[in-house]
Amino acid sequence: MDQAELTTEKVLTRDIPWETYMATKLISGTSLQLLRRYEKRSESYCAQLLDDDGPAYVRVFVSILRDITKEETVEYVLALIDEMLTANPKRARLFHDPSLANEDIYEPFLRLLWKGNWFIQEKSCKILALIICARPKSQGILPNGESSKKKFTTIDDVLKGLVEWLCAQLKKPSHPNRGVPTAVSCLATLLREPLVRSSFVKADGVKLLAPLISPASTQQSIQLLYETCLCIWLLSYFEPAVEYLATTRTLPRLIEVVKTSTKEKVVRVVVLTLKNLLPKGTFGAQMVDLGLPQIVQILKAQAWSDEDLLDALNQLEEGLKDNIKKMSSFDKYKQEVLLGHLDWSPMHRDPVFWRENIKNFEENDFQIVRVLLTILDTSTDPRALAVACYDLSQFIQYHPAGRGILSDLKAKDRVMKLMNHENPEVTKNALLCIQRLFLGAKYASFLQA
Repeated sequence: MDQAELTTEKVLTRDIPWETYMATKLISGTSLQLLRRYEKRSESYCAQLLDDDGPAYVRVFVSILRDITKEETVEYVLALIDEMLTANPKRARLFHDPSLANEDIYEPFLRLLWKGNWFIQEKSCKILALIICARPKSQGILPNGESSKKKFTTIDDVLKGLVEWLCAQLKKPSHPNRGVPTAVSCLATLLREPLVRSSFVKADGVKLLAPLISPASTQQSIQLLYETCLCIWLLSYFEPAVEYLATTRTLPRLIEVVKTSTKEKVVRVVVLTLKNLLPKGTFGAQMVDLGLPQIVQILKAQAWSDEDLLDALNQLEEGLKDNIKKMSSFDKYKQEVLLGHLDWSPMHRDPVFWRENIKNFEENDFQIVRVLLTILDTSTDPRALAVACYDLSQFIQYHPAGRGILSDLKAKDRVMKLMNHENPEVTKNALLCIQRLFLGAKYASFLQA
């Protein structure tokens, strides 16, 4: 059978020759009795058996995975465990029962991640994640086995091996359709663990998530997007991960998703992530750069049913306002220009602002000047056009090479087009700009006066 088509239900229809395994001493007589009592029974009957003797069944399952290598049997036992945990994930605690202290419960699943077919890998990953998350929080290193003379796997070994496999799936998935979603879903569970966050960052896994953050439409892609964003949210609580996030295109991708998504759970997890990132590093300034304050206003106007989302939007809005207040006057000016939302705020007509900040206009090869010229070409807002013309005239006045720079950028023709604009405010400021371009700042100011 094609491994891609295997399901837990199909695998569980198999008849495994347990008596043969007992005859060859691969399982005990007690194990045979437990298995025959359990398999092919109703869910309620199996639930009662697990309630009465759960650790004994876990011991049988783990020992089979450890001692038997036949693929069909390994798949069958993994399917039994998967069915057991799907019905009740809390049963993962059974693997940590004190009676199993001398069992290396992690090793078989960790080994099968790398050696099995896709069905075996996928089930081992899911089961291992649940077992890890169910372990007692006081558990650091697993028993060292001195009394049993066995070497046990440490939790650090388990996490390192599992994270390594998950990163491998994100880079080159074992299954073309299910490799990446399985890895992300597993990470969304595991990254609640501080140890996993640390291992994931050390494995350079953060950058592997960023490409998965993009607007989604199908149910499958929406779920993948949600779980990816959930991973980013969990990582936003971990400072080393935040530093990695700052070096990727994660932030603009998150903002694009929150701007376009209609799925409430996706919007909620992205907004919570943005709220976490806002006070860290340069994220706040970048969020303003990317127009997040306006996006938050639009989101707040929509009818969301989730109270946590509404509360997070309010907090994000207040945080962005505080961030803008803390920005320097030039930072504020820069945001205004880059967003194209020009208005007659005080800084435009403040001589002190221009004298103190004129050198800042040289950043990124005169980026701000170039954006002002682009506004002249593209904006339909008369106020923005008027302010852009005025600011260009101020640049000529205060920058020693202002006229030459604007001439090189072919500003004259673009301003001249606005001389006959229907709005008198635009015409007035276009005229001022042209005068300074042709006549020089001092003479133009004299004419204006």
